[in-house]
Amino acid sequence: MADPKGFLKVTERELPKRRPVPVRIMDWKEVYEAGDSAQLRRQAGRCMDCGIPFCHQGCPLGNLIPEWNDLTWRGEGRAASERLHATNNFPEFTGRLCPAPCESACVLGINQPAVTIKQVEVSIADQAFGNGWVQPQPPGRLTGKTVAVVGSGPAGLAAAQQLTRAGHTVAVYERDDRIGGLLRYGIPDFKMEKKVLDARLAQMTAEGTRFRAGVEIGVDLSWGELRRRYDAVVVATGAIVPRDLPIPGRDLPGVHFAMEYLVQSNRRIAGEDVFDQITAEGKHVVVLGGGDTGADCIGTAHRQGALSVTNLAIGKQPSPTRPTEQPWPMHPTLFEVQSAHEEGGVRQYLASTVEFLANEVGEVRAIRVAETEYLDGRRVPKAGTEREIPADLVLLALGFTGPETEAANDQLGLQASERGNFARGADYATSEPGVFVAGDAGRGQSLIVWAIAEGRAAAASVDRYLEGETQLPSPIPATARAFAI
Repeated sequence: MADPKGFLKVTERELPKRRPVPVRIMDWKEVYEAGDSAQLRRQAGRCMDCGIPFCHQGCPLGNLIPEWNDLTWRGEGRAASERLHATNNFPEFTGRLCPAPCESACVLGINQPAVTIKQVEVSIADQAFGNGWVQPQPPGRLTGKTVAVVGSGPAGLAAAQQLTRAGHTVAVYERDDRIGGLLRYGIPDFKMEKKVLDARLAQMTAEGTRFRAGVEIGVDLSWGELRRRYDAVVVATGAIVPRDLPIPGRDLPGVHFAMEYLVQSNRRIAGEDVFDQITAEGKHVVVLGGGDTGADCIGTAHRQGALSVTNLAIGKQPSPTRPTEQPWPMHPTLFEVQSAHEEGGVRQYLASTVEFLANEVGEVRAIRVAETEYLDGRRVPKAGTEREIPADLVLLALGFTGPETEAANDQLGLQASERGNFARGADYATSEPGVFVAGDAGRGQSLIVWAIAEGRAAAASVDRYLEGETQLPSPIPATARAFAI
């Protein structure tokens, strides 16, 4: 596979350079400079003939990573794209947005830095689009069956593309005014420019997938009516209910959920007029939450001209190296420096937010925080350690608790799981015949690569329900969980 001695000749990871911070915070373009093809081949050549490629298990899509690494090293870009697309509908998304559990499971990673799988993946995808190799794949025949997909995030789009290619007539419903879900309005352009999403949607439209934006199922069209109109329904609405922080001062003007802020920013970048936009310009910004959404808020605040940015996390700072309790090939929790963190601001851990404080006109002016201590397994503020941090804008990036289930449960008789998600079987089917659930709506907050894998697998179950059998791939059951030992 690839260069038999590649991992001996090149022992370090090489990635494209990020654009200089003073330059990139002046625009909303992606942060990475153009890649070097020679560097890419060197990194692809580090992929070992390891016998059992654990990267396959690390990736829920089962991506054929050694194969497209080998083809990249050989300079066979088109063949690499074909092998990549064989298991992943949207490698241009995952190559930019996925935290790469495949790299954590890389066998080379036992005693060397792992192969730069994610960078090879996105480079293959971008080369494929740039050379016109990504073409529509319309079905050879139509089955006469119809499917509604509710939600146009990665799970819904993956299910829709698979079912369209199987010959079903598929309509994707999205309550926002444009298709893409959080890919459209939740992800800042400096992580993925929207032209990347639009290029894939153009392919899907040419294949025959129909898109219905600006239609909220349960409001504009009832779930019951939708089910009567279509032979099958896929619920892929995501886990979009944000986790709140019910402490004193939560209702003060200036305290917002992260997605309120990011959606408005993305709309503004897209050229829309946003009335009374939440902006960080000229403000002291505090972001609560140390995950990807928090980093997105940090990068956005820098580009909007914040006076200061402080990022607080209630827990301990993760280790920069793999913890002993998360051995290879598990996906470890590591201290990560994303591009947004390089751009400025302060990160503080073991910080428990106690109260939001108001100024003389009733707007947030500061937050009161204390050190976090662990008591009986709980994280609580440590008495006597309180202090204030100036804050004109507070953004809650604390994750998501699950999907909005009330309308579907009431109108269609769906059930909620113990975790508050839509209940479903291992085959993605709900208690309502012909209704399936894919992605975060059934799994809870997760990774984009799991959403795509679930969309593909749910499509196979829908196809089997409609046709009695299926040839569509089903990479994971709904009961699958992240790789563990």
